[in-house]
Amino acid sequence: MISPLEARYYRRRMPLLWWARRRSYAIFMLRELSSLFVALFVVELLLLVRAVARGAAAYQNFLDGMAHPAVIALNLVALAFVLLHAVTFANLTPRAMVVRVLGRRVPARALLAGVYLGWLVVTAFPIWLVVA
Repeated sequence: MISPLEARYYRRRMPLLWWARRRSYAIFMLRELSSLFVALFVVELLLLVRAVARGAAAYQNFLDGMAHPAVIALNLVALAFVLLHAVTFANLTPRAMVVRVLGRRVPARALLAGVYLGWLVVTAFPIWLVVA
């Protein structure tokens, strides 16, 4: 028989991919992983700003480096993860924030519609700046 002291130290072995068994756990883990790709985008943006500050030659070198197929592929994967991060974050808004208008709680769908409408406007503005 196992003594209470020995039983206290028992740790059940968990498989490495335990989180892949349930969709909700997998999305949670992928969302946590996505923060690395968000950081990658921030670093790239800072490197872009530094290249612009150093002049036309440094900016062109930066653009040449970013045009490499491996960097493009990495950025496409990063874009997918950043979109996952943004969508899952936006979907948490009704759970994290209670909005009341005239003493009544705003429905979750209306709150989400406002979040996604704001996201669309903020996304459309830079596109308009580039295209116009």
